[in-house]
Amino acid sequence: MASKEFEGITALFISGTLKKSPEKSNTEALAQLSINTMESLGATAEMVRLIDYDVASGVQPDMTQHDWAKDDWPMLYEKVKAADILVVCGPIWLGDNSSQTKLLIERLYSNSAELNDKGQWAYYGKVGGCIITGNEDGVKHCAMNVLYSLQHIGYTIPPQADAGWIGAIGPGPSYLDEGSGGPQSDFTNRNVTFMTYNLLHTAKMLKANGGLPAEGNLPQQWKDGERWAFANPEYR
Repeated sequence: MASKEFEGITALFISGTLKKSPEKSNTEALAQLSINTMESLGATAEMVRLIDYDVASGVQPDMTQHDWAKDDWPMLYEKVKAADILVVCGPIWLGDNSSQTKLLIERLYSNSAELNDKGQWAYYGKVGGCIITGNEDGVKHCAMNVLYSLQHIGYTIPPQADAGWIGAIGPGPSYLDEGSGGPQSDFTNRNVTFMTYNLLHTAKMLKANGGLPAEGNLPQQWKDGERWAFANPEYR
């Protein structure tokens, strides 16, 4: 019988693959291991492939208000807002995150000045992680960029919140290729498992406690002159 330990927790996986559906994605195959674990523990999870949508470039919440004819981001952002956990997934190209992963980070940033129900920045109380795949070096570099970006805009990052797989440096097999060793990698499977549980544990703790306390982190109060424990300058 499946566990219900994390029932009520919702996760959104957004893939930065450059392949449109239904083309096979190695990144999403690895991410599916995390999704399977979450669902077996009672959480709900959804995978979205960014490139399947018409997402405009820019750092405004709706780029149709800035000379773009179409922008699917506002619709996708509703999914982001509804999720307790966001996992950014993507491939490595030229040692870095894909253009789609970078586009995702920019569009997440575009909504970061919005406020949640407690008056904190929009992503406070939500948990972030990432999954990276490739057949060249760069997993840690890509993960650092994603996780830094997520925490900067307000996501809570648990311990060991990233997982990845790479083959031999240079041209070589991808995660799903026969004989790649990817699905059998104990190191990768361990990291995916640890990441998944840490994301769930953190999301559950935050949700049970109503998110982060609304003290010392309220933008409007700071703007209005509240400084909490920050010493007032002598000239004030």
